Amino acid sequence: MPVGGLVPRTTEDAADVVVRNAKIYTGDHNRPHAGALAMRDGRVLSVGDDADVAPFVGPATTVIDAIGRRVVPGLNDAHLHVIRGGLNYVLELRWDGVTSLRQALAMLREQAARTPKGQWVRVVGGWSAEQFAERRLPTPAELNAAAPDTPVFVLHLYQSAILNRAALKAVGYTRDTPDPKGGQIVRGRNGEPNGMLLAAPSALILYSTLAKAPMLEGEDMKTSTLHFLRELNRFGLTSAIDAAGGFQNFPDNYRTVTELAGEGRLSLRIAYHLFPQTAGQELDDLARWIEMVRPEDGDEWLRLNGAGENLTWAAADFENFAEPRPELSAYEPEFEKAVRLLLEHGWGFRLHATYDETIRRDLAVFEKLAAEGLFPAGNRWLFDHAETVSRDSLDRIAALGGAMSVQNRMSFQGEAFTRRYGLGAAAEAPPVRAMLERGLTVGAGTDATRVSSYNPWVALHWLISGRTLGGHVLRPPQNRVDRETALAMYTRAGAALTGEEDVKGVLRAGYYGDLAVLSDDYFTVPEQDIVHIESVLTVVGGRIVHAEAEYEGMAEEIPAVSPGWSPVAHFGGYQAAGAPHSSGARQAELLGQAVAESENHRQWRVRRGLTPQGGAELFDPCFL
Repeated sequence: MPVGGLVPRTTEDAADVVVRNAKIYTGDHNRPHAGALAMRDGRVLSVGDDADVAPFVGPATTVIDAIGRRVVPGLNDAHLHVIRGGLNYVLELRWDGVTSLRQALAMLREQAARTPKGQWVRVVGGWSAEQFAERRLPTPAELNAAAPDTPVFVLHLYQSAILNRAALKAVGYTRDTPDPKGGQIVRGRNGEPNGMLLAAPSALILYSTLAKAPMLEGEDMKTSTLHFLRELNRFGLTSAIDAAGGFQNFPDNYRTVTELAGEGRLSLRIAYHLFPQTAGQELDDLARWIEMVRPEDGDEWLRLNGAGENLTWAAADFENFAEPRPELSAYEPEFEKAVRLLLEHGWGFRLHATYDETIRRDLAVFEKLAAEGLFPAGNRWLFDHAETVSRDSLDRIAALGGAMSVQNRMSFQGEAFTRRYGLGAAAEAPPVRAMLERGLTVGAGTDATRVSSYNPWVALHWLISGRTLGGHVLRPPQNRVDRETALAMYTRAGAALTGEEDVKGVLRAGYYGDLAVLSDDYFTVPEQDIVHIESVLTVVGGRIVHAEAEYEGMAEEIPAVSPGWSPVAHFGGYQAAGAPHSSGARQAELLGQAVAESENHRQWRVRRGLTPQGGAELFDPCFL
């Protein structure tokens, strides 16, 4: 982009990329604001104003005029199931951001019509009934009507799944199928499954059913992962910590990202964890992995960060707030062996723990090991989720050198939590301010893709406003954070959780050249419009990996979506809606566009004989 006043020079010190005319929030306490920066060899070269970066502009330098837009350090989701999400992304119909059940069902009906025989339509997380105008789930009857012959699987949070008749037939659920442990197949009066599956309280019934659907193979897995990473780049994400999870085996399911990293094709930095998959075999898995890899093996694009988020299955509590808190049996002996094994070999870990009752039991094990000098001993470890963690437990975590990672699961599940535990408990779920006041490192993320959406701005909005997707205020001001703190939780804190705080999370000379040019100014946009922010230009390691608006066409190319019938090929990913509090001029512009589209639609109907030429009696048959 030619920019007046910046004359290219022939210099050995030329930058690869220069961003100027920007409102840069650096995250660097020594220089929090700047107007320009330069990058070379994937790292920040200089931060200042136009005059400071001008000497680094050479003939081959890409000069980006930010046109006064806000620029922030690249976002880092501290708990994202990015590897599993990438392997399945192009197969999934995303309801993230859809505002009505009617629209969601229309998308499903259209997708079912193009899905080939033998394949499924699957809606897997990222939405809640509370985001719909109708405030309800679809019914099995509605799925049957929308897709009478194509199997349909719709996952709702950690609570339930809805299947149509074709899906029940495909998975083989009949009146004779027994309920699995911790789950329920809901049946009609005749004993036949009616299409509802309930986590009671374990979500394994939901995930094991989903696992019966056809999967991608070969290059399609790479293409799917590339498109998922590009979708994350769309929102300014440049890094993520993969929390592993069920049905993600090592090394098999890690092969795709490993190959992409080797080919230099990742557009997101990934620090990953290893999660034992089979109950009763956890210690064997951990011992085997300790011999295969070590934490921080890899490079700046793909690196091992430790074990978790489960170490032993028996120690995992379930996060289905529609059900009572599970009462866990004695798990401490095997859990202690797993923690000891990891610490003695220099491995850090993360632990899924929803309830304080679980956290207290885990801490008792850690304190026993601390008497032997294993805590704190320099290994990075943290608790994930911690919706009901107590102040006393936070003090104990701090004493043992731990950290925290919180996600906006309550923005999707807050209403269910409130119905069970009350408004008082919901106001402290989780106690973010109490964590920060104790000096704990607190990373922020989403826990996408099977519960929350992967959109980081929904999570940032939750941290700042305390509101659910349905608009209910759960957390009072004393348990919210300001915008600068929330952004630090999504940048610097995430870097600290992977031991990369000296190279990532701020825009400073020598740090990674990771940034996002935002569609709206995060620091000044009305609070309710934070959820509508996207990145118009995302740079990772000096590479432009996402570009739209004025920068369209500047991003690296990736293969087209495959297979061609993929929902992503037709609908894309997150369904963005226009900011409701945009200016009057913008509203008038949108109204004009709607009028023009309406007239085009009327003319289309006239040409096909569906509407009288004069248009005297116009109606939409869907309202009959």
